[in-house]
Formats: sequence, C-alpha cells, structure tokens
Amino acid sequence: QLQLVESGGGSVQPGGSLRLSCAASGFTLEYYAVGWFRQAPGKEREGVSCIYSSDGSTYYADSVKGRFTISRDNAKGTVSLQMNSLSPEDTAVYYCAAGLDGGSWFASYEYDYWGQGTQVTVSS
Repeated sequence: QLQLVESGGGSVQPGGSLRLSCAASGFTLEYYAVGWFRQAPGKEREGVSCIYSSDGSTYYADSVKGRFTISRDNAKGTVSLQMNSLSPEDTAVYYCAAGLDGGSWFASYEYDYWGQGTQVTVSS
C-alpha cells in the first residue's frame, strides 16, 4: 500500500517552533515532489511549501516565506518542514503529499498521495 505519514505536530505558543516530518511507506519518496498543505476550520486547503525531486527546487507561500523551511533527507527517506516564528494564523491541520515535479506546486490536484494530517495549534 502506498501511503504517507506525517509526524511532529502539536501545540506551541506564538513565536515558537515546530518541525514536521513526512515519510513514505510502499514507495520511495526521493523520486517525488513533496508538498505541504494546511487546512484551517472553515477554510480551503492551501499550499504551504513544496520541494522538487529532480533539482531540489523549493517553493513557499508568501504567508510563510522567511519563517518556514522545507528540506529533504534522502538517507532517511523523509521530507521535513521547519516552522519558526509561529503565529495563531498558522493553526491548521497540516498534510504532506507526493506527486510529480512541475505543474502548479500549490494545487492539491497535482498530488496523488496524501498523509492523514497532523494538527498544529498555535495559541497563548
């Protein structure tokens, strides 16, 4: 079975940090583009970041640029999202997804495989 698993979610105070990790089961994540998406209650799912498999290009939503960093560790077969300077506006369920390089990195339909999601809550 092909599936993704996220880990690292939790609760943090404003200004704090969390690191999310995405791992694959049943296939090699190294050869896929991996995107991070988030969905807050009552809002549409939005693309947060993406890293390509071919050249390692990275992409970020304007709302997280400068605060979040996506990276890949092929030895471990994982992709991480380091989130710093967190704000309550970052509160959401975060999903990782795998697909092919190219297209619109921020569009959900570009990705074929999804994780179950992990909750991130930022509050004081």
